[in-house]
Amino acid sequence: MDHILAIMNGDEAAFQEVFNGYHEKLYFYVFTKTRSAYLAEEVVQLSFIKLWKYRKSLNPSLAFSTQLYRIATTTLIDLRRKQSLSQDLTDSLEKTDIPSGEDFFANNSAKEMQAQLHTAMQNLPPVRRKVFEMSRIEGLTYKEIAQRLSISTKTVEHHISKALKAIRIYFPILTLIFLCGNLIFR
Repeated sequence: MDHILAIMNGDEAAFQEVFNGYHEKLYFYVFTKTRSAYLAEEVVQLSFIKLWKYRKSLNPSLAFSTQLYRIATTTLIDLRRKQSLSQDLTDSLEKTDIPSGEDFFANNSAKEMQAQLHTAMQNLPPVRRKVFEMSRIEGLTYKEIAQRLSISTKTVEHHISKALKAIRIYFPILTLIFLCGNLIFR
């Protein structure tokens, strides 16, 4: 209960103590449910972020561990729901007549479109362009990009989002293909 009140009052040292005490336990709790080290780490990080962000809404009369595990459980459910929606979108797009990246560029205006895409990408700020190329051309995950560039995965997400918005102006259909991960450059 002391930790709850301290965290509710913004005590960073208490938060750090709780983080150190629960990080590993929470990780293994999520890992046993997912069998995914990446997903477990993602859920744990998001859970502690939410704990701090919504610390004012903690309930001092409930056990801290109960509240933390509840946050982790709902975070896991949210992430799985997002994965499911993403998979549903991918499945539905595969059933439509949207061309794959190779087919898309195989038409008569392929060189023109590649030139426009090149122009669009060159107009991106250098770091954003690098992040975008690593994600969409090299096929790296956000976590891999973050590690290689020594930035956070949230920063990678931000750069990808901004790059897609900028490129969307040039190619609305390309944005859809990029989001689906179908575009292949040769």
